[in-house]
Amino acid sequence: MSEVVRCHDGAAVMAVARGWIGTPYVHQQSLRGIGCDCLGLLRGVWRELNGAEPERPPAYTPFWAEETGRETMLEAARRHLVARPAGAEIAPGDVILFRYRPHLPARHAAIATGPETMIHAMHGTGVVETTIGPWWRRRVAGVFRMPMVAEVEAVPQG
Repeated sequence: MSEVVRCHDGAAVMAVARGWIGTPYVHQQSLRGIGCDCLGLLRGVWRELNGAEPERPPAYTPFWAEETGRETMLEAARRHLVARPAGAEIAPGDVILFRYRPHLPARHAAIATGPETMIHAMHGTGVVETTIGPWWRRRVAGVFRMPMVAEVEAVPQG
């Protein structure tokens, strides 16, 4: 048996994410209107759409990727989100992971509001909607969809 995973409509994901705009940046937090970082934004959107988080992240420093060298964020995305095909155009509601340098693990996340725009949380700005410019595009490490957790069903292979 393999699983067919239905994903949330991109407009629904985008609408929930837009509700977080203006939330201050607070490292390791995930409370709409109170504070969050980029992972906290994803966690909060997940909770609003799916209920309980599939796993709690361990404590992490602002430079965890450089310190560990592990693809912790990308591995978690592969466990809990649905990967988009390589080269697919970014669409509203997509979760985008970025790496700041080619040799470093992915360590930043955003939610697309269109092929050219995203919502993300950054130190100094909080949660904002901004352009996915060339600087960001060169750093995309993966693009995913948000699954509907209650909508997982087994499908016979054959």
